[in-house]
Amino acid sequence: MVQIEIDNGSGFCFGVTTAIKKAEEELSKKDESGRIEEGSPSPILYCLGDIVHNGKEVERLHERGLVTINHDDLKHLNGVKVLLRAHGEPPSTYETAQQNKIEIIDATCPVVLQLQRRIKRQFDSNPEGQIVIFGKNGHAEVLGLVGQTDGRAIVVENLEDVRRLDFSRDIYLYSQTTKNLDEFHQIIHFIQTHMAPDATFRSFDTICRQVANRMPAIAAFAERHDLILFVSGRKSSNGRVLFNECLQRNPRSHHIESPTEIDLSWLDGVQTIGICGATSTPKWLMEQCRDYILSHVQ
Repeated sequence: MVQIEIDNGSGFCFGVTTAIKKAEEELSKKDESGRIEEGSPSPILYCLGDIVHNGKEVERLHERGLVTINHDDLKHLNGVKVLLRAHGEPPSTYETAQQNKIEIIDATCPVVLQLQRRIKRQFDSNPEGQIVIFGKNGHAEVLGLVGQTDGRAIVVENLEDVRRLDFSRDIYLYSQTTKNLDEFHQIIHFIQTHMAPDATFRSFDTICRQVANRMPAIAAFAERHDLILFVSGRKSSNGRVLFNECLQRNPRSHHIESPTEIDLSWLDGVQTIGICGATSTPKWLMEQCRDYILSHVQ
């Protein structure tokens, strides 16, 4: 009989768990018949962007009444409730909400919120310095961070981007909370060796350890199983990084979004299967994958 283990370290991080809990609390204000309480707007709750980068979890909450909107939609809403997900938002979002009498349910991750405040303080104290953010251009969290600097922060995704910095001016380096720690240290070393003698360089390790520590843990998990099923939405940056780590450690690793993507031929000759996922992967989805396999094997 094939043995299946679900990785205890996989699943929602604290920030995502909190955001979903807040959404569910609002959505539970429907009465038992499924109707929205009298006097409440319909739908009961909007969310600015997908609450989590996992299509199945988004679908589950949509069925309960959560409606995903974008920033253009926000400008045309009035007097409703809008949830801000864990990634955080720039100041302009709060300004729009205030102008349109929108009630904000703020689920910004505390780690992200602290980072936003640090960047804002640094920018206010030295607007002429270069605030550099190691992160993914266009990522929701990064947009919120850049927004703390009136759009002046410089986003770098790799060492090639770092080469374009002005090393004769002060540099203050931060990181998106979910980036790779080793890559961040490489960028720090590169900047240190290129700074002009009379310019200031300071780096701030703002990587979330709850996410960073998953890398070595998931590597060890991948190595001890014959087959790895990595479950996550393909839009998840964190998911792509963790899956690549699994693949490096175990070539029989497969990235799937749901049980329907499991190819039963993958199980040939397999004795142990490990199921793991990203910080945006719900436990119930990994359990569904396990149950799907158990229902198809003798």
